[in-house]
Amino acid sequence: MVQCSVIFGGSGFIGTHLTRRLVAEGQRVISVDIKPPRERLSGVDYLTEDVRDLSQMKVPGTVDRIYNLAAVHTTPGHPTHEYYETNVLGATEITAWARRNNIGEIVFTSSISVYGPSEEAKSETTKPTPESAYGWSKFLAERIQKNWMEEDDSRKLVICRPAVIFGHGEGGNFTRMAKLLKRGFFIFPGRKDTIKACFYVGDLLDAIEFAASNNQRFTLLNGCYPDRYTLEQIVDTFRQHHFPKAKTYLVPKFIVYTAAQLLRPFSALGLGIHPDRVMKLVRSTDVIPSWLTEQNHQKESALSNALNQWGKESQGRFD
Repeated sequence: MVQCSVIFGGSGFIGTHLTRRLVAEGQRVISVDIKPPRERLSGVDYLTEDVRDLSQMKVPGTVDRIYNLAAVHTTPGHPTHEYYETNVLGATEITAWARRNNIGEIVFTSSISVYGPSEEAKSETTKPTPESAYGWSKFLAERIQKNWMEEDDSRKLVICRPAVIFGHGEGGNFTRMAKLLKRGFFIFPGRKDTIKACFYVGDLLDAIEFAASNNQRFTLLNGCYPDRYTLEQIVDTFRQHHFPKAKTYLVPKFIVYTAAQLLRPFSALGLGIHPDRVMKLVRSTDVIPSWLTEQNHQKESALSNALNQWGKESQGRFD
């Protein structure tokens, strides 16, 4: 029997890769998003819906699994209420829709933002202490979906807290890093030893599928490599395999802090300049994937292999 999955947030970066993978596996896929898909695949049902109100959404047939990837996630970049409206109300609506349609399995992509900013290492057993509206909205969404699971012993829930996810179509920090290195340089903002937990999108999907296929009723996992790469190690891996001529420079930390303060008046002008983004460059996201490590779900030469795969998928553009 062909398995059917509904992907809320199917038009996003991770959702696009997930849709492509499930279709390749022969699954029936229903992609739901308020935005148009980045690509249209044969056999996929694309629905335009807002996760803040799913009262009128109907799909034919039986659905085996829900993937909840829908989120307002750029931080900073949205008014505070938008994070709660989409991420919290979305979780409420998705679980209500699951109840109405007797769907017993949800996979939810949360965020390492639930741990809050800190230089300390954090595993799945670390107590969440979110500070941002995004972090709080994701933490509350976790609770909503866990409450849904606890209502019925037959229900199953996977919560993945992804770190920085990179790959073809990401358009975020790793893409910007690759563009700079392609131009021949990279500037370390204040320090080189910043730990940046990361995961290639294909490895993230492998980890999620591994977690969803186990027999545990509830699984919580951090989505990242166990190696705890520093920013310098990430840049050096890029240079070694793809941009050997690129030069690196270090900007003193006091300049980074000064820039953050000088840019503060511009943050309200909607120019995409915000001091919080500057400060994120010098803060570690030291996250440990303890669950994946305990399950021996690890890969050798993970980062170099991931960058090579990204290069192949993007034909060397790293976009």
